[in-house]
Amino acid sequence: MLQDWPQGYGRVVLEEVDSTNAEALRRAPDLTGPTWILGLKQTAGRGRRGRDWRSQSGNFAATLVLRPQETPDVVALRSFVAALALFDAFVAVTGRATGFALKWPNDVLLNGGKVAGILLESAGISGQQIAHMAIGIGVNLAQAPDASALEATATRPVSLLSEGGAAVTPEAFLEVLAQAYAAWEMQFTTYGFEPIRAAWIARAAKIGEVIRARTMREEFTGTFETVDKQGNLVLKTAQGAVAIPAADIFF
Repeated sequence: MLQDWPQGYGRVVLEEVDSTNAEALRRAPDLTGPTWILGLKQTAGRGRRGRDWRSQSGNFAATLVLRPQETPDVVALRSFVAALALFDAFVAVTGRATGFALKWPNDVLLNGGKVAGILLESAGISGQQIAHMAIGIGVNLAQAPDASALEATATRPVSLLSEGGAAVTPEAFLEVLAQAYAAWEMQFTTYGFEPIRAAWIARAAKIGEVIRARTMREEFTGTFETVDKQGNLVLKTAQGAVAIPAADIFF
């Protein structure tokens, strides 16, 4: 057993996998507790809205699979828990907090570039109960994708090595991240979303600044005021305050 591994969490390391989220949901019915699944090579990773997530050699692709007890709207707030855990893990492996920021809804930035992303997927929804939740996390530890291969509007990708000067293996990063996640998960299940929300806002990118939020149907421009108690982005626009549950954000 790993010395610093959080109690009660399982750990699976695979040399190759199509998608750690897909593998997590395949294994979920047989798991007895929360389990991290790390893929050292991921061949079919994906991001939000079905976008391709390119996982290059030396980068981090892992999924935490849980059996949550809350209603789906509360379960979804774990994207903020995961973001805070990533922030703490980056601070731990680099020895500094400067340069890191959390981008709503589920990215981590380093010097303004995207270094990590989070993808939540659920399975077995029956009424107000989710059987399993997969929290997929991708981190550019060693290499950043070629920006020319991404959408023109995508945030510039960066790696932890190039921008943060930290060389860390996926296995070592998982140990740090798992510890950080377990601590924030305890906060979440004990005290609810409010302390998570406050901590996330304190680390948020562009809070108090004008940003654009593009949903599937429309686009809003306004001042990023806060994240509300449901996890919605709140913008102050010319037409008043707007709460947005899901969108792509542009600075």
